[in-house]
Amino acid sequence: MAKEKKYDCIVIGSGPGGAPFAWRLASKGMNVLVLEAGPRYNPYTDYPLNKNNWELEGFPHRRKLKHVFGKRQKLDEGKKELRSWNRASGRLNPSNERMYLAYHHVVGVGGSTLHFQGEAHRLHPSAFRMKSLFGVAEDWPIDYRELEPYYTEVERIVGVAGPEGVPSRPRSSPYPLPPHKLSFASQVIEKACKKLGLELIPNTVAILSRPYRDTPPCNYCNGCQWGCPRKDKGSVDVTFIPLAEKTGRCTIVTDAFAGRIEVEKKDGVKRARGVVYYDRDGKEHFVEGSYVACACGAVETPRLLINSGINENGLVGKNFMETVFYLVVAFHPKRLDSYRGIPIDSVIWKWNEPNPELGFKGGFRLYPTAGSAVGPVSYALRFHNGWGEKFVKEVERWFGHAIAIGGIGEFLPNEETFVTVKEDTKDEFGLPVALIQSTLGESEIRMLEFMSKRAKEILEASGAEEVVEEFSSYDFFSATHVFGTCRMGKDPETSVVGADLRSHEVRNLLITDASVFPSSGGGDAPSLTIEALSLRAADLLLKSLKKEG
Repeated sequence: MAKEKKYDCIVIGSGPGGAPFAWRLASKGMNVLVLEAGPRYNPYTDYPLNKNNWELEGFPHRRKLKHVFGKRQKLDEGKKELRSWNRASGRLNPSNERMYLAYHHVVGVGGSTLHFQGEAHRLHPSAFRMKSLFGVAEDWPIDYRELEPYYTEVERIVGVAGPEGVPSRPRSSPYPLPPHKLSFASQVIEKACKKLGLELIPNTVAILSRPYRDTPPCNYCNGCQWGCPRKDKGSVDVTFIPLAEKTGRCTIVTDAFAGRIEVEKKDGVKRARGVVYYDRDGKEHFVEGSYVACACGAVETPRLLINSGINENGLVGKNFMETVFYLVVAFHPKRLDSYRGIPIDSVIWKWNEPNPELGFKGGFRLYPTAGSAVGPVSYALRFHNGWGEKFVKEVERWFGHAIAIGGIGEFLPNEETFVTVKEDTKDEFGLPVALIQSTLGESEIRMLEFMSKRAKEILEASGAEEVVEEFSSYDFFSATHVFGTCRMGKDPETSVVGADLRSHEVRNLLITDASVFPSSGGGDAPSLTIEALSLRAADLLLKSLKKEG
């Protein structure tokens, strides 16, 4: 429960959009309250990687927020090569419609960085100008140069390990940590890339390659998605949250679900008065704030705004962008143990900048990975069929032989893809839940076809033989990176927030998560950009307050 009746700023959400913002304001003397809908996890005791059943247990979600899905997209039988399948089960989606599998979201202090794979990417400069350069999505009201110093600051705080440079992303200073060495499996892929004239370079990751932040380096268990029990992954709970609390001016209340933002209108101007939230027992509370910052993610943020009556121009929830994803797994004649190392230790950036000559207008990246082959249970359930001694011997024979190439690419906004609320479906507090609807456009489908062809070429060049699994966004919505439902822009008629991330409609309301992205980037992981935008928004707010008095 909040200790005070009024705060200088209330921040809703403690992930990569909320925590950096809260820290910056608190470090400059403001009294900040952070409302987090989920619990605070203890890395040393709450994660399952030290248990025998770690594969089956997964991330220990203590709280999940309810949401529903909209209409399903019809699938083209002529695109059979894009359908998801594996050697053990055959086709994973037997229907003729795209299936909603999951929106992968963590509710807790640190948000979805608790189970992210540590990737820390700067957006390609062209991602900020998709409308101008390629006639799709929308231009950002800021550019790469304006974010560059914030990228550098975030990299220093979380401890990013990276190479000397990443193509087309100029830097003002080196990465704070050297890159991770490529795993044995990735070295095999590197040789294959050289055969094909491709460059595979070390990934930029918020995973410690040497001691940093009074923390030991990574032990290469590949278990980032289960939660890091060593604190060497730069998730928000072990980076920005401790900094915010150290100021003595940031209060974090857990299990505090924000139900609505109270807004009042005086002299034709709307202002947020504060936030109504519910504690773990369901009791309702109201706390006042001079400013409110919403950082609940591109699904829950529009839900909260719509339930609060904040959607004057009708754009909240529109321009939703999901994850375009492809994965292919094959057996290699050599045992490579691809599950050893960090989840994604290297990247092929060749197609990250959009090239319409390829037949689609977005960029993407490819990377070697263990994919689904993270342990013996995965091998048994995905790649082998049968029972008894023969089955066990088959799993033992091929364990460690799987090698995979994954791809993530640009999703372009379309009218059939959005987030709204389902008025007749309520959560435990009686509030309408989020409704997610997503449809792939022709550009995304063509990109998936291109990804599939290139990925299989790389695996073949590596010496891999039988393909044993493919998983694709074509027939499954399985989104990790989501964006765009509160687009930033200069024009209040076509955007929800300005370049300072302040709402056009409610001027003391800010939105500091990936909801504000006008484009999704060419497969770049978003957390670093979210954190950089959050710090920039806090600085602009502090600057405006200084001018006012």
